Amino acid sequence: MSDLYVITTEIPELNRAHTDVAEAALKGGAKIIQYREKNKSAEDIVKQAKQIKILCREYGAIFIVNDHPELAKEVDADGLHLGQNDQDIVKARIMFPEKIIGLSATNLAEAIQAQSLGANYIGAGPIFETPTKTDAAPPFGLEVLSQIAKAVSVPIVAIGGINMSNAAATLAAGADALAVISAIANEKDMLRAAREFSGVTDESVAAS
Repeated sequence: MSDLYVITTEIPELNRAHTDVAEAALKGGAKIIQYREKNKSAEDIVKQAKQIKILCREYGAIFIVNDHPELAKEVDADGLHLGQNDQDIVKARIMFPEKIIGLSATNLAEAIQAQSLGANYIGAGPIFETPTKTDAAPPFGLEVLSQIAKAVSVPIVAIGGINMSNAAATLAAGADALAVISAIANEKDMLRAAREFSGVTDESVAAS
């Protein structure tokens, strides 16, 4: 597994909706799409999630919903991604015994705990400085990422400041997938950006 994992967002100044980012990412080779939206009405969130799910089905990609178990259930997403809250993943596993559940980890201890709690994958980061999430924990770099990769057996999705200049090194340090937001959503040509990232992940697979 060396995949491109794209988290959708909206860029109003570029007239880009979640679906625009998702479609460009999927056309460019993304294998996993996460829908993350906290500021819209429930009706709009459900509508967007259903649209993105349709796109994911069209391209054979995995569809993940961020932090909304009820939404994931309503739209029958492939999985759910949660932050660091032990009770959440316990409840989520009861609700979704067969679905993918990812859990964020900001250090080695959290990653080990995430695996013990039954996470199917770990969202490890931030690896580098990131402008996307202002409340993010301090970046821990490739050395800690490598430690996490050696300590856990579930797939690791690296997130936080991932760009084309550090993507290959991040995979080499032990990441199984690269999670990106602004590195695709903010680009003038999102399709080209997605293809470039997919090229890096494909090269990693070929080299392994």
